Amino acid sequence: MRSSLRKVLRITAIASGMFAAISAPQAANDFMTETDAHSLLGSYLAANLAKGINDNNSAAEFYRSALALDPTNAVLLEQAFQTEATEGHWERAVPLARQLIAKDADNRMAHLLLGLDGFKNGKYDVADEEFRKASDGPIGELTSALARAWSAAAAGNAQRALKLLEMPKQAEWAQFYLNYHKALIADVMGQPKEAEAAYEHSMRQDATTLRIALAAARHAAHEGNFKRAGELLDAQTERAQGEPHVLVRELREQIGPGKKTPLLINTPAEGMAEVFYGLGEALTSEGGLSMGILYLQLALYAQPDHAFALAALASAYETGQRYQDAIEVYNRIPAGTALQAAIDIRKAFALNSLEKVDEAKLILERLAKESPDDLKPLDALGNILRSRKRYGEAADVYTQATKLIPKPDKRHWSIYYSRGTCYERLKNWPGAEADLKKALELYPDQPLALNYLGYSWVDQNRNLKEGMSLIEKAVALKPDDGYIVDSLGWAHFKLGNFAESVRFLERAVELKPQDPVLNDHLGDALWRVGREREAKFQWDQALTLDPEPEELEKIKKKLVDGLPPSVEARAGPRETMRKVQQKRRKETKLNPALVE
Repeated sequence: MRSSLRKVLRITAIASGMFAAISAPQAANDFMTETDAHSLLGSYLAANLAKGINDNNSAAEFYRSALALDPTNAVLLEQAFQTEATEGHWERAVPLARQLIAKDADNRMAHLLLGLDGFKNGKYDVADEEFRKASDGPIGELTSALARAWSAAAAGNAQRALKLLEMPKQAEWAQFYLNYHKALIADVMGQPKEAEAAYEHSMRQDATTLRIALAAARHAAHEGNFKRAGELLDAQTERAQGEPHVLVRELREQIGPGKKTPLLINTPAEGMAEVFYGLGEALTSEGGLSMGILYLQLALYAQPDHAFALAALASAYETGQRYQDAIEVYNRIPAGTALQAAIDIRKAFALNSLEKVDEAKLILERLAKESPDDLKPLDALGNILRSRKRYGEAADVYTQATKLIPKPDKRHWSIYYSRGTCYERLKNWPGAEADLKKALELYPDQPLALNYLGYSWVDQNRNLKEGMSLIEKAVALKPDDGYIVDSLGWAHFKLGNFAESVRFLERAVELKPQDPVLNDHLGDALWRVGREREAKFQWDQALTLDPEPEELEKIKKKLVDGLPPSVEARAGPRETMRKVQQKRRKETKLNPALVE
């Protein structure tokens, strides 16, 4: 269901002008002089530059300075409103929304906030009218309908609430949300039969979404249908390959004769928060980061302690590399939730990104001690230590993790793979080879394990045919993975197949043009086939992409002298695969299970 939303969500976010400009240069932060910052143009430029480097708090301050100099400027009003609302500064965002509507009566996000403000203050007629005016575009129409329905429910008008959700002309992805909220509203308004029918409809549309399954299971258990509740939870456990989500385990313990299982949503206020949480989480997952964050903040305006909205907001901050902000939001999640261990693991990863490795290590060691049978803290700790090149410590942690696995299966391939890469870095090849083979035994089609073992064999001039076969299989499984395609090209290079090497390395650089290692490899291959001018271009390009210090001088030397006449494979698997893994770690996102 999410995939069908992607195009609509991206078009909507672009139309709203709310994609975050994550990649603005840090140097822009130094653009403003003290004098410029107090001028209208200076404040406006400073605000835009601050937004470009994801410093929304500074952007809000600069927009406030600009507005003080030109309080009726519509452009400043809109930018200031969006920034204040995106940061959850409601005491400033609400008045700005009113001023903005006076200038731009069709501003959808301003109407949404004013609708929420009316809802929170019990002015349901005002809320309904504001939400009605926010019905612009596919996402706007859906948001408006859902919010108006919950306003009607809060006013006690169940019939009107459910009627507002009857929108047969809406697309299938929108019908999914309409049916889900129809079920929630029917439950809250004491209409269990209507709720059951709507839940079943939603489950037929998409039975994989954990949040929907939990809501349906809670409804069934609330009505005494423990068998149906169990079936829904069993299906989620099966999809998780036998390792149920912590929320599934928690709910299963709450279900049974004599136990009154609460519904997922129990009040209209919770339902309203669910509207903005669900759409906000979808937006952030599909590329609309800035608009998704705004929706999540609106969810928290409706319900400040909404644990899932908080977790999704923290995840979005991590995506935007706002790690300290992410930690602060994680700390706002009410203590004692079943998500606590997952939250602490994410905090540890954020601390690692802030170079606070020892603090991250302390959190994960505490978790491992508190939950001695849980693999996740050990896996996270091993990954952090490995990313910091503390391979011996990481290998010990992974070994500790393997002792918690009575019978390894497909789920555990990464533990053995990760320890194998540590052993390889520690020059313990027998141990590395055994672990990499074990990872493939558990998961024969795992591209990373296929690539690492295959390349290592080729690099060592061992099992050449089988090694190339493993790499080729990895490429077939992930043909658009630049790092794996690079491995195949570099393996051909080491075997002297330079023409084939160029073919694959050119493709790898197309896929990952900003990687210095891949550009360097392509330069070497081009040199070997006599394309020396192009080779120097690629080496020069590699220099601009911040290569590691030990590679920098090698590349500079090649730009002067080229390659020696004889074939010299300069980088073994340790160097190449280390760089690959470092890139992968930088691109790692929050585990979706945390925010489902």
